[in-house]
Amino acid sequence: MSSGARRAARATPPADQRGMRPGQPSARRDGRPARRTSRRAAHAYPRLVPVPEDVPEEFVRALRSLRAVTVRPEVVLDEVPGPARIAPYSAALTAEVRSARRSVSADELASGRFVVLHDPAGQEAWDGRFRLVTLVRTAVEPEVGTDPLLAEVAWSWFTDALATAGPGAHAAAGTVTRVLSHSFGSIERGDETSELEIRASWTADDENLGPHLLAWTSLLCTAAGLEPLPEGVTPLPPRR
Repeated sequence: MSSGARRAARATPPADQRGMRPGQPSARRDGRPARRTSRRAAHAYPRLVPVPEDVPEEFVRALRSLRAVTVRPEVVLDEVPGPARIAPYSAALTAEVRSARRSVSADELASGRFVVLHDPAGQEAWDGRFRLVTLVRTAVEPEVGTDPLLAEVAWSWFTDALATAGPGAHAAAGTVTRVLSHSFGSIERGDETSELEIRASWTADDENLGPHLLAWTSLLCTAAGLEPLPEGVTPLPPRR
């Protein structure tokens, strides 16, 4: 997590500094307890959104746009700390694509990471203020892993997915890596495994990052071998 986001995580209300539990109402000057904040107000900010005043509102709006996204039920998203020292502000999500949501016995079909970098002053290399850095990793059949056209096909998955984000994405770059492994010794299994890894980054034109997150999860599902949803079909949100 960036320095600004770390300050956000450490920020606590004055009541907490007097030994009160987080969320407990403080006492008013006349000695009577303050009116308890409603549950709705207490959760007005999504978990990804830092609240301190030194966090740019543009970054807050960007994280809110991510929180509003509904993904396919096979995709499980989790928040993790964003990288430090790359940008003044950052946030990150990891994802797993499973054959059955949240099932211990379900097969993991693909996994990845989605990182948001924000510099209010912009960076010349980004050509903007928001840079999105992503990773997608999936296992493939060994014969597919040795196909000389696999890298070009995998990159086309990325460009096709990014096109669904609309015209608000530019300066895309990335790499496609194929890893072929064969085990030996005490872990010898007698078979080969092959892994495909797509690393990509691009610049978002504004703070509305929801379409970009959807594009990335679409890439994940393509790499996992899932059929695309029929046109006009919207995935149901997960149960809380």
